[in-house]
Amino acid sequence: MTIDKTFDPAAIEAKWYTHWESTGAFRPERPDAEPYTIVNPPPNVTGSLHIGHALDNTLQDILIRHARLQGKDALWVVGTDHAGIATQMVVERQLNARQQKRTDFTREEFIAKVWEWKTESGGEITGQLRRLGCSMDWENERFTMDEGFSKAVIKVFVDLYNQKLLYRDKRLVNWDPGLKTAISDLEVETREINGKFWHFKYPLEDGSGFISVATTRPETMLADMAVAVNPSDERYAHLVGKNVRLPITGRLIPIVTDEHADPELGSGAVKITPGHDFNDFEVGKRAGFKASDMFNMLDGEGRVVQTADGLIPAEYIGQYRFGIEGEPTNARKMVVAALDALGLLEKVEDRVIQTPFGDRSGQVIEPWLTDQWYVDAETLAKPAIEAARKGKANGGFDIVPKSWEKTYFNWMENIQPWCVSRQLWWGHQIPAWFAADGTCYVAETEEAAQLLAGAGLALTRDPDVLDTWFSSALWPFGTLGWPDQDTMLDRHYPNDVLISGFDILFFWDARMAMQGIHFMKEVPWKTLYLHGLVRAADGSKMSKSKGNTVDPLGLIDQYGADALRFFMAAMESQGRDIKMDESRVAGYRNFATKLWNAARFAQSNGIGGSRSVRAPKAELAVNRWIIGEVVSTVEKLNKAFAEFRFDGMADVIYHFVFDQFCDWYLELLKPILQAQSGDDGAEPQPSLVNADADEAREVAGWALDQILVMLHPFMPFITEELWHAMSDPAQPRAHDIIHAQWPEPNATIDTDAVAEINWVIDTISKTRSFKAELNIPPGTRLTANIADPQASTMSVIARQAAALSRLGRIDSFVYAPVATNNVAQIVVGGDTVVFALDDVIDLDAERSRITKALEAAGKERDALAGRLSNAAFVEKAKPEAVEKARADHAEKAAEAERLTVALARLG
Repeated sequence: MTIDKTFDPAAIEAKWYTHWESTGAFRPERPDAEPYTIVNPPPNVTGSLHIGHALDNTLQDILIRHARLQGKDALWVVGTDHAGIATQMVVERQLNARQQKRTDFTREEFIAKVWEWKTESGGEITGQLRRLGCSMDWENERFTMDEGFSKAVIKVFVDLYNQKLLYRDKRLVNWDPGLKTAISDLEVETREINGKFWHFKYPLEDGSGFISVATTRPETMLADMAVAVNPSDERYAHLVGKNVRLPITGRLIPIVTDEHADPELGSGAVKITPGHDFNDFEVGKRAGFKASDMFNMLDGEGRVVQTADGLIPAEYIGQYRFGIEGEPTNARKMVVAALDALGLLEKVEDRVIQTPFGDRSGQVIEPWLTDQWYVDAETLAKPAIEAARKGKANGGFDIVPKSWEKTYFNWMENIQPWCVSRQLWWGHQIPAWFAADGTCYVAETEEAAQLLAGAGLALTRDPDVLDTWFSSALWPFGTLGWPDQDTMLDRHYPNDVLISGFDILFFWDARMAMQGIHFMKEVPWKTLYLHGLVRAADGSKMSKSKGNTVDPLGLIDQYGADALRFFMAAMESQGRDIKMDESRVAGYRNFATKLWNAARFAQSNGIGGSRSVRAPKAELAVNRWIIGEVVSTVEKLNKAFAEFRFDGMADVIYHFVFDQFCDWYLELLKPILQAQSGDDGAEPQPSLVNADADEAREVAGWALDQILVMLHPFMPFITEELWHAMSDPAQPRAHDIIHAQWPEPNATIDTDAVAEINWVIDTISKTRSFKAELNIPPGTRLTANIADPQASTMSVIARQAAALSRLGRIDSFVYAPVATNNVAQIVVGGDTVVFALDDVIDLDAERSRITKALEAAGKERDALAGRLSNAAFVEKAKPEAVEKARADHAEKAAEAERLTVALARLG
């Protein structure tokens, strides 16, 4: 087919994705091939594609398409997470819009409504992943609540319980009073709010005085159980072991020592509320309080309830912890007023407070003491730590980049029990049944639990569900058929690589390592690759509240999926975040357009697709050179893939396509392919009966094919389109490019050809440069003089005269000194090439112009250098101002260097 004049991404993307999916192209039958497996981090079924998804999935698709091109049995497992909290909220909002609420229905009825929503509206993101070009195994799409995966989740819970690695315990959790459930740290959003810091006096039991404490949450003093001072703080040494009589409740609480108390902060004494503060919980345990004895003064909505000792006055019961719309008073106001009336309020300070909020409910999180299910993460972490230390070469796994190893080890070596229960209806209901006396029976089914309990004993199932991170931790093996042993599991576990954002290293990646090693006795993947975050252009974190988020689908609409994908790869540098830069996306759209136009040029000059992976035989230096450039590019790409250097991959293929192939090779072919240079005003005509031209067409077609295959993992749509467009209509391609063979040129780099073509390119480039620097029109034709040329140089000039004339606008080379002082000179490969400029420019005027420009650039460069060497400026100025100064300095320094070279050329 004839390639359209204009490159239109939208016109080809939907066409090719539909074709690939409908023909099963993402999972061809390759039972005897080497397996290669990636599992996609399952996005929430409620979610839509954000820029982080675009990065994460682009990197995965690059690897999976590359493996497929290598002939491997490439499996990219895809699925969605049931997203317990988010999905339940969506359905509850729908009910609220109809003046209904969840509790109007039975649990079973509500869950049925969730499944109905999922069928009708869930999974929008899977369509969006298709738009990005993700070549996933859609025929085997999984869902964390599907029957097979649910079976795996329940079995893991029961097995861990029976192995005494999962238990029920009373501990502090992040409690969301809005959602009325425990939530994970990842679902907590810390915000700065303007608050108060209240200073109180607590009277000593013996009436001898007071001890001062300070708090940002005065209402929690109703459940205080101790006052802590630092053991080294001599001010309080005489008080340690004495009691304080707590105001309002009259409760006697001890003064204890603990390193948690900071002598430099406030009075140095700290009130301890173990049931409502994570630090205080640990202090309480060290002071000898059992969790079961710690006071809980709030219910699930955040209202005051009576403590176990019954000492909270009745007027506080039922009060909300602090201000709530529609209620004139609250526990905080009442406590502060009471202490003030007692003369125990010393002072109140304004303070900016780091406050935890539920990321979905928007309510302040309450550390809450409650019974939950916990996994013994400390025990499970030990083999996962060892696996990371051993590395892939020794049966463990590699963390890439290695800079994340320290973070991984630090967290794993200090890991806390993992709370896996949530107070929801939607999710995997915990397989635990309780008798009236509280005895618990854990089994995979109710029938099995009844057998454990004995006939006739009434049982009630735990209403809680499992945290979604618990189920998704099984993703690398639960999606492959476990606990049933089948060929998929044997063949594709362990997975080859996991691509993940560093922000879920602990919540998901580490837990997959723990569960995978424990249940499969092997690591879940051989490499864990952690990428950075996509940030706003100024480096700030993207958030809806700031209005700086970027819609990847909007970028695809404007620039095409290929451009966005290439941007993600090019910007993904190990250990660094990505700054969103739409102009770069536009630049890669231009790159795609350049490739498109190169293919149009090739097609119009009789160049078609190749039928061989092996490089053709070539005699012409320019063809031997491009074959060597393909060989070099493949080698560099292979190395970058092996090292997971996505920016390196993109850089290699970009510069080969843009610079070597489009800007030089095709231009150098024009004198060979076209009988006329066009200098006489006539249109160039194809030379159809020429052995050199035939060779050029064959090599150019082969090189373009290699480009399309190498570029395919990054830009799948345009490469598939051009792959077929470049084929002979009478002999269509035997397969789509998605199933092509990764380049294996079976050729070597011809150093003589490289030297020859590099001499030509260097000569033309430097000639164009000095013309631009001296304001000489680029079309001006010149004569070159070489006083004492090397023999090899004369041979190159003889062979490449047409290219030097057409591209360099050099009429001829004279092997003698030039007879004028008005010259410009360049040095190429050891030869000094001199151009007479009489009647071309006024050299004195040019020297004067360049000298003035050089002085101005140097002055600005030095001024900027002085500013940057000023520590006060660097430390106190806004970061963007410092960054701009650095960029301006680099620009002026480069300009001064360029002008210095230009001046030297004039002698």
